[in-house]
Amino acid sequence: MTEFKAFSKMKELMTNYYIEAKTTKEKPIAWITSGAPVEFLFAMDIIPIYPENYAAMCAASHQSVELMEAAEQAGFSQDICAYARTDFGADITQGGPAAGLPPPHFLLCSTNICKTVIKWYEVVARKYNVPLFIVDTPFLHEGLNKDLIDYTVTQFRDLEDFLSEFIGRPFDRDRFYEVLALSQEAAEHWRRMLYLGKTVPSPFNSLDSFIHLGPIVTLRGTKECVDYYKLLYEEVAERAEKKIGSIPEERYRVLWDNLPVWFKMRRLERFFEEKKCTLVVTTYANSWGGMSNYQVEEEGDPYELLAASYLDVYINWGFEERIKYLAQLMDEFCLTGFVMHSNRSCKPYSVGMYRLQEEVSKLTARPGVVIEADQNDPRIYSDAQVETRLEAFIESMDSI
Repeated sequence: MTEFKAFSKMKELMTNYYIEAKTTKEKPIAWITSGAPVEFLFAMDIIPIYPENYAAMCAASHQSVELMEAAEQAGFSQDICAYARTDFGADITQGGPAAGLPPPHFLLCSTNICKTVIKWYEVVARKYNVPLFIVDTPFLHEGLNKDLIDYTVTQFRDLEDFLSEFIGRPFDRDRFYEVLALSQEAAEHWRRMLYLGKTVPSPFNSLDSFIHLGPIVTLRGTKECVDYYKLLYEEVAERAEKKIGSIPEERYRVLWDNLPVWFKMRRLERFFEEKKCTLVVTTYANSWGGMSNYQVEEEGDPYELLAASYLDVYINWGFEERIKYLAQLMDEFCLTGFVMHSNRSCKPYSVGMYRLQEEVSKLTARPGVVIEADQNDPRIYSDAQVETRLEAFIESMDSI
């Protein structure tokens, strides 16, 4: 992967974040889904902990299998999400990086990235006997409208009341607006960095963006997050200006759809480098820049803007909107093809993927490929099968 100077700063940020979470005696801990409105927590000085992010760390460090096996031995089916199984196992064994997560005081779950997280968080709520607050974000079958925004805003107001009662003091609306502005500023730096991928050759690849996702997921809403992504943007912008490519002799430019295969990052990196193929853009990383589309400076209710930003994400869109968006990215980034990860763990992201591939290829006249894998479970992954499909796909890009 590209050696960015900012990487050491990210490691420092994430290390300090986990140290505080594991050692704090003053601040409450909330386990939270990756698509939940974390701004409300930072406004009340609550530390958010992301089990999904932690599970990805376990897989990237090749610790997920033993944790999933512990969960399966405790009765959790192999058919449920590998992130959930990894975290259940880490909770059972207190294994994984940092010896597991600190116990939660309450849980915050949003359904905009996955509807089944409700069942996952219900299990955790029962084990720790803590409250669970669910933000039910409607699926955008036919786009965003006022009724859906109003429905979500109502829940945000209820969340304020829940946090105020739980903490024992009024919700800090002024602090909330400060946190929201910081969250949007960080998202804007992240979005601008990702769009530097339009440069030929691309100054980074999607494997880089997956690695640098950590702070925008866990720390958005903090000044440290803003400073980090400003630093990263400036470094990548300098590379773009000097035409320093992630792969110097870039021949193919490709989109990656769905989550990464965390336990195969290094091998996939070498594979694509050898083929002179850059993963230029990814739907997953792009989702974290979406908040910059709804600025607090715009006329209108900040709560409505926040609701729109949490509803209007790729994984919460209907099929037709996904096709249009993928085709748009293919043109904007001058791509030669696209890779779709049919992710056994993530049904909302993967359902209909073969049809999606067919429709996008038809619309853009560029080839795509679907690989069968899992974000966290190496036991169902085949190097030979995946790489054979990718080799045939890369050959097909020569004909366009």
